[in-house]
Amino acid sequence: MTFSSTESPDIHVSFRDAVFSGLAPDGGLYVPIEEPDLKRLFLGFSADGSFVEMAERMIGALFGSDIAGRSPAAIARTAFPFAPVMRPLTPQIELLELFHGPSCAFKDFGASFLATILEIFLDGTDRRATILTATSGDTGSAVAHAFYGKKNIDVVVLYPSGRVSPLQEKQLTTVGGNVLALEVEGTFDDCQRMVKQAFQDRELTDRFHLTSANSINLGRLLPQSFYYAFAWCVSHAEFAGDFLFSVPSGNFGNLTAGVYAWLWGLPVDRFIAATNKNDIVPEYLRTGVFKPRASVPTLSNAMDVGNPSNFERLRAVFRDDLMDIRTMIHGVSVSDDETVATMRRHYTRSSIVLDPHTATAVCAAEKMIESEYGSTEDDGSVKIVVVSTAHPGKFGEVVYDALGIKPDIPERLLNALEKEKQSVVIGSDKADLARVLFATRRTA
Repeated sequence: MTFSSTESPDIHVSFRDAVFSGLAPDGGLYVPIEEPDLKRLFLGFSADGSFVEMAERMIGALFGSDIAGRSPAAIARTAFPFAPVMRPLTPQIELLELFHGPSCAFKDFGASFLATILEIFLDGTDRRATILTATSGDTGSAVAHAFYGKKNIDVVVLYPSGRVSPLQEKQLTTVGGNVLALEVEGTFDDCQRMVKQAFQDRELTDRFHLTSANSINLGRLLPQSFYYAFAWCVSHAEFAGDFLFSVPSGNFGNLTAGVYAWLWGLPVDRFIAATNKNDIVPEYLRTGVFKPRASVPTLSNAMDVGNPSNFERLRAVFRDDLMDIRTMIHGVSVSDDETVATMRRHYTRSSIVLDPHTATAVCAAEKMIESEYGSTEDDGSVKIVVVSTAHPGKFGEVVYDALGIKPDIPERLLNALEKEKQSVVIGSDKADLARVLFATRRTA
């Protein structure tokens, strides 16, 4: 595949170059130029097939020329020792659970693939790459675990001191090895600013081969399309009604990956963009005006985004045609009260504990069923797969306040709590970051 920039369509780069650079040189986001037709692949995939099998086929179809001499099957097995789990919630709604990886969040899928493919691209070269990322919690832990022990790759994660949960901090600071956690005396915005300034510093980028591991990097975003294809293939059997995905949406990378799968031939009828009070995209779909604003805090904090950067990619897919976007994407905003009510309703009904982000997408799906299909009975008119992005154990306080119970915490998270924190405390200036890089990181 080749890619161009959302800012300059005449820029053409390979997948390898897009992965290493993250952002385009003009500041735009890389988007695929080709639109491969994978419909036959999707329709021919068995409902009994495994996620690794789906990943293998899509890796070969999308990136075959970029990984010449490498086995797509081996890449899939290495990147995905964990898999999504499908779970019925109501007669019309299924959950696509994406929290069975090492950090218990959906970001494990993209981060693990990116780590695997970067290691392959670096193999046989004298190059050493440094992954530099800022986190308010989940991204950092997914990246840290995915890149731990990878050859010729260092990881530096910046997080705001005192502004992540104790569990998230332990996930970030107990990995060790080639992963360095920097505890910044400042805010998450400070962390993001420091990372951005580092990428704009030619000396730092050249010396340490800096690259990104957030969703601006296509190497992390595109593999998320694999689980949309897998979910459709295993749950659409003998179903003739409308098939939708409801996606908890903050920065819109997850939904963008699903739209790419649709663009490549996945027979999806619509996507529901479920947001919390930060409803910039639903408002755009209503009014035609994209108006970023400061984010406001909600219970579904990972979705508290006031200017979703990946929406630029969605607009590129639809060539900025508002009517086409509205045809494929339905925006729904969900309040905190509705989120809590949804968590309570489904715990009472089925003893299923939803994290607050998944609950927003469930609520949005139920609103869609009521407004457009009129029945909550399984009459064959619609099936909605809700993308369940995080384990409820990561949001114990919210779950306890909503349900009065403490959710189970997976053993891999409990293990992190028992380990000793290892971090380096730094100030909130780029110079502080540069000093640590020169003092601790190997150059190539």
